[in-house]
Amino acid sequence: MARYNFKETESKWQSYWDKNETFKVTEDPEREKYYVLEMFPYPSGRIHMGHVRNYTLGDVVARYKKAQGFNVLHPMGWDAFGLPAENAAMDAGVHPGKWTYKNIEDMRAQLKTMGLSYDWDREIATCDPDYYKHEQKMFLDFLKNDLVYRKESWVNWDPVENTVLANEQVVDGCGWRSGAPVERRKLNQWFLKITDYAEDLRVALQSLDRWPEKVRIMQENWIGKSEGMRLTWDLVDRDDSLEVYTTRPDTLFGASFCAISANHPLATELAENNTELQAFVEECNKMGTSEEAIEKAEKKGINTGLKVKHPLDDSWELPVYVANFVLMEYGTGAIFGCPSGDQRDLDFARKYDLPVVPVVAPKDMDKPEEFSIENEAFTDDGVMINSDFMTGMSVAEAKKAIFAKCAQMNIGEKETNYRLRDWGVSRQRYWGCPIPIIHCGDCGIVEVPAEDLPVSLPEDVTFDKPGNPLDHHPTWKHVDCPKCGKAAVRETDTFDTFFESSWYFARYCSPTADNSIDKAAADYWMSVDQYIGGVEHAVLHLLYSRFFTRALKKCGYLSADEPFAGLLTQGMICHETYKDADGNWMFPSDAIAGNDGKLVHKNDGRPVDVGASIKMSKSKKNVVDPELIISTYGADTARLFMLSDSPPERDLEWTDSGVDGAWRYLNRLWRLITEPKAPYAGKDTAQPANLSADAQKLRSQVHKTIMAVTDDLAKFHFNKAVARLRELTNALGNLDGVEGDDSWVLREGYEYLVRLLAPMTPHISAELWAELGHDSILCEVDWPVADDSLLVEDTVILPIQINGKRRDQLEVAKDLDPKEVEKLALASEKVQAALDGKPAKKVIVVPNRIINVVA
Repeated sequence: MARYNFKETESKWQSYWDKNETFKVTEDPEREKYYVLEMFPYPSGRIHMGHVRNYTLGDVVARYKKAQGFNVLHPMGWDAFGLPAENAAMDAGVHPGKWTYKNIEDMRAQLKTMGLSYDWDREIATCDPDYYKHEQKMFLDFLKNDLVYRKESWVNWDPVENTVLANEQVVDGCGWRSGAPVERRKLNQWFLKITDYAEDLRVALQSLDRWPEKVRIMQENWIGKSEGMRLTWDLVDRDDSLEVYTTRPDTLFGASFCAISANHPLATELAENNTELQAFVEECNKMGTSEEAIEKAEKKGINTGLKVKHPLDDSWELPVYVANFVLMEYGTGAIFGCPSGDQRDLDFARKYDLPVVPVVAPKDMDKPEEFSIENEAFTDDGVMINSDFMTGMSVAEAKKAIFAKCAQMNIGEKETNYRLRDWGVSRQRYWGCPIPIIHCGDCGIVEVPAEDLPVSLPEDVTFDKPGNPLDHHPTWKHVDCPKCGKAAVRETDTFDTFFESSWYFARYCSPTADNSIDKAAADYWMSVDQYIGGVEHAVLHLLYSRFFTRALKKCGYLSADEPFAGLLTQGMICHETYKDADGNWMFPSDAIAGNDGKLVHKNDGRPVDVGASIKMSKSKKNVVDPELIISTYGADTARLFMLSDSPPERDLEWTDSGVDGAWRYLNRLWRLITEPKAPYAGKDTAQPANLSADAQKLRSQVHKTIMAVTDDLAKFHFNKAVARLRELTNALGNLDGVEGDDSWVLREGYEYLVRLLAPMTPHISAELWAELGHDSILCEVDWPVADDSLLVEDTVILPIQINGKRRDQLEVAKDLDPKEVEKLALASEKVQAALDGKPAKKVIVVPNRIINVVA
């Protein structure tokens, strides 16, 4: 019995596709394009199972669309700038570039063993000066088009990485990579004006109907549009006033204090002669600027001694605090606190013994005026209480009333705000794209002339000092000013690495063009028809890419409005966790079955503690090496398992038995076709006129499978498609007594089966196609089309119920005369046994659905 030699077969077809440039594409206006793209990887050095799943999903889509006749663009590249390369430089003394390119080489080789249908001629690496020189030019164009500015601002500072972090890169108050508590610092930073596009980015989400709803909601929440009011509160015994932005002006009668940011100009003024306040400001500045950091921090403040007059009542004075939960970057950097309607305000009020006056009560209360607040603010909709002219109104009615009242009194005006803030792109790191700016003592900020691009990174850097190596370099930053010729210095910050990933999809359209994006090529290929990646990029990468596309369009680079027309976010790969007897994490491969069947450590035989199945991670060691799986079972087995276990958007549970199952299936398929129980018809045999009933039934199943799998792949129901193809395989394998004309059906069935499997298991499918006698290359063969005449159901299965209980079933011709159905039902042995010799009182036949017998 022959065993499928996957090593020989997969190597053969990968060499063929590579040598013949099977997946190389160019623009072809005569053909409809399809651009499928998986989020490109960071070159860490080894692929992991998440990569295998991500790229398998994209490859199935690409091969399926190619078979359907689309001109498919399917590229791959490397998101190659980033901190790990610098860490490697510090740990191992290797230059980040050398480390990165070696990793790219290793990962490219690993990816090629998966048989992925990439056009490798379009490969890019974002650390290549030939790539980043273009984004330096884009930055200068952004500057000309008023999309960039530089200002001193408070930033999130990672004290371990010694760099600025965007809000999105602060997780639970800590740096997303280092895990260190984030601090606040004031630095000169370059910003991209993403807030100019806040409303457009929000509204256009409605057009992205092939994006997951959860991603659209996450982006909308991040953009965070709010309708509110800017109110003026006069300061007591001063000539100035306090500007406060609020989204809940209807709660004005619940106000008990005002609070300003530690970085508010008023706080700065007061701190000059107040050491206690100075210390508090310094304490606040050690907190991150993210909402997570603020939410988790204890709500604290300093009473400034100042008071403000309530805007609706001059006789009502409220204290002014400097508080640690108010940010200068939100609204006006000042709030009024209504403790009954906001949990942060309530926590603050309880700490400093401030009044808590409820102004909104639940709708269903008999006596809302008796409503009180204990330890939890009331934030639901309700009825207004204790609110003067608004008492008794709904919240919506109260908002309208207060807007009108404030406008009449000229103390406030409506204002729309967004949670989204401009994108700070300056990073104090070496391994990034240099910002093409020169600082001149006389001329100020000067752009690097376009003809001098790229501004390349120096090779001779050291990492023996904290901070930015570009700042330490003895010569690199010292240049002459392009305007006046006097001594000047380069900008030593580099771009946030999200800068590179915000336009790489457009570069793939013309990866070797002298200009960054060949407009004609981009007009043909863009937008990406199907983008595939993790949901963790819902806010960071995807939102930046949408903004970047708009910025590039404004500057004339692109015509597309959105970068990604369709988005699929795949789930994670999970595995059980294991700990040894000392509580240390273990690799799954170190756990073996002991004599009693329970897991023990393979080295010392001591018991293993089996934990929950969670996302594979190096820190928990619950990982499986893709290279080991591919070398043991082959790429097709790994691909098939990734597709068959669960829908792509859900987490996948890794099991050895699942992989074994995929491996056994492919071997069975190999044997069925290469060692058939009975010979099937020759390749070019004409369709016979007469087929047995079993053969006709099988042929119908083949074509129904074609229709169903086509629909499954279009909807990314890959696991359903695999299940259907396994079912068809069983049916073909179980067709006994094949002879004569029926052998033609067997050949037809196997040929279609192989064609349907090709996107998922391309190597074995290509080999079996050749085994079936075809000279054509399978990935150049069109996608099969089901014969409509064979999709019609000729028979139906009718359950037989006696007094409401199911007793038997009948397979009868569709639309058979009910009288004939009744005869067949009563002739059933099971029905006769149930009737126990008594005649049926009544038989009700519902055509093509059910038979009810009343005994």
